Amino acid sequence: MKKVTLKLLALFFPIQLLFIYILKQNPTWVETYYSNGFFLFISQLQHYLTSWIPFSFGDLFYSALVIIILFWVYNTFRSRFRKIWTRFLEAVAFLSLIYFLFHLFWGFNYYRLPLHQTLGISIDYTKEELHEFTCDLIQKTNTVHSDLVSHDSLKVNYEFTQNQLQQLVFEAYRHSENEDLQIPYRVENLKKSLFSLPLSYAGFSGYVNPFTNEAQYNYKIPKYKLPTTMAHEIGHQLGFSKENEANFIASIITMEDENQFLRYSGLTFALKYSLNDMYRKDPLLSEALIAELNSGVLENYKEVQEFWQAYTGPLELVMETIYGNYLKVNNQPQGMDSYNYVVALLVNYYQQEHIINY
Repeated sequence: MKKVTLKLLALFFPIQLLFIYILKQNPTWVETYYSNGFFLFISQLQHYLTSWIPFSFGDLFYSALVIIILFWVYNTFRSRFRKIWTRFLEAVAFLSLIYFLFHLFWGFNYYRLPLHQTLGISIDYTKEELHEFTCDLIQKTNTVHSDLVSHDSLKVNYEFTQNQLQQLVFEAYRHSENEDLQIPYRVENLKKSLFSLPLSYAGFSGYVNPFTNEAQYNYKIPKYKLPTTMAHEIGHQLGFSKENEANFIASIITMEDENQFLRYSGLTFALKYSLNDMYRKDPLLSEALIAELNSGVLENYKEVQEFWQAYTGPLELVMETIYGNYLKVNNQPQGMDSYNYVVALLVNYYQQEHIINY
């Protein structure tokens, strides 16, 4: 009976690959029947099952997976590769099961319609449009910064506990009046990752566990970065699986909130992407724009940069390669370089639909 089950699960793997290929060609199906249908039900169920647990159950789940895999590898070597066919079936069957659960609980969102299509906006923009948008961000960033500090040269300090910031971000989602995104967040399920130290060395601010739909954040990063990091992971949690789309949503949620600290975090987050994009198009103009920023804003940027530099090492390079390939496999062909799509979304969204209010 065990062999029959293993064979069925192993056979199911190529069937899943074929099914995924078909879904990639039909994102409207995914958007309609999964992202705005089944996923809304299963994600709410996951939130009710795991949100009450005070620690990240998903982290423990991953730990258990690693132990199971190591134990399997140990037994395979210990048996000197006897019954190699059975071992092969076990490996493929295990992979097939994990692959199925990954997509069922969250992963099909990778194949939904691109966000710019659901918002009805373009992804094309000129350098002049980028320049205008960046200038607007700089003006508003300087204004909010001046409201939060006594002198323009001072960085903004976030005198909040991490739990308080969690609550602020949660309330920002709940009270958002943005009708375009339609992202209800009813049950808070945001937690500190038990793996924050290795996440720091790997260069990650957080992640969402697709099996439990818990959003985990790296509690070691500077508090100034926590609001957008938390908002980003919640964006993933709500079904926006692509990195660039989660970054866009994090920008919108925080920039449009009434809390000045959240607004500052969101404005500087969006501004950094805009300045980086401008640098690729016109380095001299980018430097001139940076010179217009309050020096205290640059101190906040420096604070984050120094944090990541302290954890820079070979693990980060390995994880960037692995994660970049993971993104390419999951319908993000540009991998880590796809983040400039955030700028396209921001420029066109605010040009067509909104102005960024003070």
